[in-house]
Amino acid sequence: MNELHFGDNLRVLRNHIKDESVDLIYLDPPFNSKVNFNVLFKEGEGIASEAQAEAFKDTWTWGQSAAEAYEDVLKYGGDVSILLRSLRTWQGENGLMAYLAMMAVRLLELRRVLKPNGSIYLHCDPTGSHYLKVILDAIFGDGKFRNEVIWKRTYAHGGADRWGDIHDDILYYSASDDYTWNRVLQAHGENYVSSKYRYEDQRGRYRLVVLTGPGATKGASGQPWRGYDPTTAGRHWAVPKRAIKALEDEGVEIPTGLHAQLELLYQHDLIRFPQRGRGGGPGIPEFKFYLDAGQALQDIILDIPPINSQAAERLGYPTQKPVALLERIVRASSHEGDVVLDPFCGCGTTVAASESLNRQWLGIDITHYAVTLIERRLRKASPEAQFKVYGRPIDLSGARDLAFRDKYQFQWWAAWLLGVQTYQSKKGADRGIDGNIFFANGPYGYGRIIVSVKGGENVTPAMVNELNGVVQRESAEMGILITLAEPTRGMISAAAGAGFLQKSAHGRLPRIQIVTVADLLEGRRPHLPPLPPPKDAPRALSRVADRAQLEFLLPFAGADGLRTDDGSMIDPRFLELAAAQ
Repeated sequence: MNELHFGDNLRVLRNHIKDESVDLIYLDPPFNSKVNFNVLFKEGEGIASEAQAEAFKDTWTWGQSAAEAYEDVLKYGGDVSILLRSLRTWQGENGLMAYLAMMAVRLLELRRVLKPNGSIYLHCDPTGSHYLKVILDAIFGDGKFRNEVIWKRTYAHGGADRWGDIHDDILYYSASDDYTWNRVLQAHGENYVSSKYRYEDQRGRYRLVVLTGPGATKGASGQPWRGYDPTTAGRHWAVPKRAIKALEDEGVEIPTGLHAQLELLYQHDLIRFPQRGRGGGPGIPEFKFYLDAGQALQDIILDIPPINSQAAERLGYPTQKPVALLERIVRASSHEGDVVLDPFCGCGTTVAASESLNRQWLGIDITHYAVTLIERRLRKASPEAQFKVYGRPIDLSGARDLAFRDKYQFQWWAAWLLGVQTYQSKKGADRGIDGNIFFANGPYGYGRIIVSVKGGENVTPAMVNELNGVVQRESAEMGILITLAEPTRGMISAAAGAGFLQKSAHGRLPRIQIVTVADLLEGRRPHLPPLPPPKDAPRALSRVADRAQLEFLLPFAGADGLRTDDGSMIDPRFLELAAAQ
């Protein structure tokens, strides 16, 4: 079942995921990644979001895709269509409404694929969680909301004009009242144990708890036992069920009468009378409440810190969540062998947690950048992991379809197919650079190859001349043009006219080369020098003129990666090869 899908999750859900086939869903959709959510209220303004959210930037502007999502929800009918229609009447056609329509249509599909005993966790920012909560209420129905979990996502800081915002919301819903729930324990804090559980005997650490509850009763719970009458204090006996259960688990026969159960607990040294009361009577009896192996899960998570800059699991992904957080959710709401789905899987933390806990998993992401990162992360952390990747073009027809649907994803995929070490991972002006390859050039130092990708059906010699100009501007050694269409004679002539690299430790290397996607798919590659760069390459990369533009592929979990002067990371594939030299 383990599957990694490259593509729009709405399309993948509709075409590949069956009804009621998933046990647990976790999603952390692009929402408020270091961006003020209020920007969504402003008609026509862009959102400077990070890698994954970039793919939805157009969706957050009201346009054809948002209108189609809205119409799909209305066709579905029911409460969610009434709600979305009301929200549009209130908000109008702006970025917020586009976002809510995009989320609503996807949440409907997620509800469809969820099993009757399944659960869904939606991770979001508190500035927008109220919108998503009412949409979830409309989709899942009354009584299916279980918790609003608060996770302290960052350390304390002060706001300029308000309380510091340091938490995320995780909205937890179930498909029905018969849902999977496992008793997962979280570790006790050291201060809590030392301050509350101050006593210890052969059974372990314990604290003393009053054995009575408030309010007098006339039944057995209000009658005296061993000389103490709880009624005189306006209270009644409260037999601790956990102690009775513990004795039962040990094979002790449990009597039915309340006073007999109190006597049983006393005989097993679980109740004590710590002092004598006034007039020589017994003091208030107390129960030995032993420290459990851990604390039951609470809806405020304080014991899982955010990923800091030195964390071994840090990948550099802007919205990466700690694997401990996902492991807690997966343990609580699924069993081994269950299917876990993350439709916005980003750097793959849900996938990694599911793999380590022996769950089956489905991951979907719209960026090829994320898919390649997850592959590398899994192969490093779980070399035995078995999974399939879907949606990545494997032939020319698939490449054309990707280029038509999303030119940026096509550029990133084609650059990856060639094997670039770095690539431009965000939309926007690329200054003619879609990727870079660095190589050792013997006595001439280090060389740079600039990669440019063209996904259109019409190609001209001007594209070759443009790349040649970029190579000269950047003082690079070589340039490679990847095209979807076959190059023209004029293009081939222009590339040949650029000549050869004058200072080469690797023989005759053409300064400009053209390679088609069909060539790469069939294993035909341009003439490249030996790769990768040597271990001291990061010092040489400081001479690259436009370092701020470079977006290096992120490292696998725990990698001791090499960085350039601006902190960018070299693709770990090339670190491994360098170490083998």
